Amino acid sequence: MPDNEIILEIKNLSKVYDKEVLKIEQLSFRRGRIYGIIGPSGAGKSTFLRLVNLLEPPTTGDIYFKGEAMSMNGRAGTPVRREMTMVFQKPLLFKTSVSENVAYGLKARRFSKEEIKARVETLLEKVGLKELAGRYAGTLSGGEAQRVALARAVAFEPAFLLLDEPTANLDPSNVELIERLILDLNRDKGMTIIMVTHNIFQARRIAQEVIFLHEGRIVEMGDTEKIFSFPEDPRTRDFVEGRMIY
Repeated sequence: MPDNEIILEIKNLSKVYDKEVLKIEQLSFRRGRIYGIIGPSGAGKSTFLRLVNLLEPPTTGDIYFKGEAMSMNGRAGTPVRREMTMVFQKPLLFKTSVSENVAYGLKARRFSKEEIKARVETLLEKVGLKELAGRYAGTLSGGEAQRVALARAVAFEPAFLLLDEPTANLDPSNVELIERLILDLNRDKGMTIIMVTHNIFQARRIAQEVIFLHEGRIVEMGDTEKIFSFPEDPRTRDFVEGRMIY
């Protein structure tokens, strides 16, 4: 798939719980880009990620991955799940060692022992946890656990990475390590990344394009610097300048 080709496309997507929380008429993501989704709490950001990752079905609409309609049903959803992964705000690690956590997806995909060893060592080096490879994951700090979760998610080099507040409540050193890995994955592996974040400064540092959601709708989207420096919608301006109360 050439660079800049559309890898994910949304059409007439909505989600209704007690009320409609998300409604997106059309949205597309290009291969090899980093997208930041920003907006106040309750804007529908995390709901959007859950729909894309097939964790729950949309009320209406379709999602296309590499031109093929995505499905939650049985084997129809398997090809997509093999190329897409998600990291949540609160990491859930397996009750085993750090290295076994990172190796999990590789073993499930039947990588060779040599390849698993090489990838695990490389990733633990990147996230600054090489010395903790044999540590029981349950003893890690919050920042260390999130780094392990991210390393585990990207070990098999998915085409698409979804991040839901990956650095929320972490100290600056952990934030820096995670942001550096995200940028490296995009640059070195051509990984397409969608990151939901409340931290507008983080979105500005990392994302190449930004989508501003408000009350379940896309208010504005485009080049990151344009959105932050020259927003067209007054709601976007209020949000990025810290005047929107929520």
